[in-house]
Amino acid sequence: MGEECNKDSYKESLKATSLFGGVQIFNIFIGIVRSKFVAILLGPNGMGIVGLLSSTIGLINSLTNFGLGTSAVRDIASANSTGETRKIALVIQVFRRLVWITGLMGLFVCIFLSPYLSYITFGNYNYTIAFIILSSTILFTQLTTGQTALLQGMRKYAFLAKANVLGNSLGLIVTIPLYYLLKIDAIVPVLIVTSFFSLALSLYYSKKTGIEKIHITFNDVRTEGKGMLKMGFFISLQGILSVAASYLIRIFISNYGGLSDVGLFTAGFSIVNTYVGLIFTAMGTDYYPRLSAESVSDKIIFNKVVNQQIEISLLLLAPIITIFIIFIRLVVTILFSSKFLPIEGMIYWAIFGVFFKAVSWSIAFSFLAKGDTKAFFWNELAAILYSTMFNVLGYLYWKLTGLGVSFLVGYIVYLIQVWIVSGKRYEVYIQKGIFKIFIIQFFLSFVCILLVLFTQLVVRYVLGTILVILSFYYSYIELDKRIEFSRYIKKNNRE
Repeated sequence: MGEECNKDSYKESLKATSLFGGVQIFNIFIGIVRSKFVAILLGPNGMGIVGLLSSTIGLINSLTNFGLGTSAVRDIASANSTGETRKIALVIQVFRRLVWITGLMGLFVCIFLSPYLSYITFGNYNYTIAFIILSSTILFTQLTTGQTALLQGMRKYAFLAKANVLGNSLGLIVTIPLYYLLKIDAIVPVLIVTSFFSLALSLYYSKKTGIEKIHITFNDVRTEGKGMLKMGFFISLQGILSVAASYLIRIFISNYGGLSDVGLFTAGFSIVNTYVGLIFTAMGTDYYPRLSAESVSDKIIFNKVVNQQIEISLLLLAPIITIFIIFIRLVVTILFSSKFLPIEGMIYWAIFGVFFKAVSWSIAFSFLAKGDTKAFFWNELAAILYSTMFNVLGYLYWKLTGLGVSFLVGYIVYLIQVWIVSGKRYEVYIQKGIFKIFIIQFFLSFVCILLVLFTQLVVRYVLGTILVILSFYYSYIELDKRIEFSRYIKKNNRE
């Protein structure tokens, strides 16, 4: 019975990962198409305006949303695990009230600061009205976050995926004709319409959850909302510090190496964070609420969920890591151009570091799932500080390749840190079976690194392809032990 439950748990996780992995790939495709049309129809200046308006509005939103989109998932998942209808309804009603309050706060802050935002961003006051109008998107975005957090916490993944895909699709359908007809004048309307579509669809699907509306008092909001706001504040603060650290690194690279190195650095880590990072995004959608639901139960079950996620992360990511290491030159040329090949060394060392990120990422969710706000904040603050120091040292001594090495070293240190802290605070430990998976896949990827460093291109591709196949095969065998892939394939063939 226990073994069957384990298999069901693995299947649930992989099902959610494949679903949201597909959603992430679709969103990346939509983003590429949108960027292409914007580039053609608006030109570089238009793209610059879109980027500056979007990033500024995003900054105001991150400063005023109190991280509720993340913190509330834990409360909703915990309430949902109890099965108590009134408890679930109470938590969701309080959350919705907080989302309205923070969304309106962001709107008014944007309106009040609009002249200053225009001047700071563009060097003049010509975009004051644009920022006033775009303040509505801050409210729309926060309300959308409220609905998506509800769907995630309730684990209504099909609804969440549909809202995401349809919202982005409708946004693209509206974007192209508006930009074609109005050119630069369409930028503000497009940003408003796309955010409104996302809100409308998320509202539509959140209503399908059938959560009853109940009357809540100010005391309910204060009591239930205190934990959400406290954790959300620290999540938001950590996010701001992370953005600030990223900004400082770019300034440092610009001063010591020039704007071209900043561009190369940005392009390199966009590959690591977007194309490899989509697996983390897909897995986290299910993992965080699942772990939060178990945080109130037995610590053995909690630890089992963490270890299952480490296994799945390693087995899914390892083959992708080997592909990127061996074929990184082709990947960079296809996604960008041959002018970006100087980032090759940076990327394969950073991709290699994803091994350590996969394990530490799975463990680090323990802080959020347990609602341990102080431990979460100090843990992440320490990581931001030493990662920034490693980046500075890496670039000073080895330029762009040093930034990839610093990513690897940073996650090795981070893994040791979260392993020790979570072990002491929540008795989280890594099971022996995981070390076998890690060592085998790590060895295959390390040999890939050696091929890249010391062999000719033809040898690298031939032997590297064999290693990629071995990595895929080993992951398949290990996943088959857990969810019986082969049995379902044979069953489907018979049918």
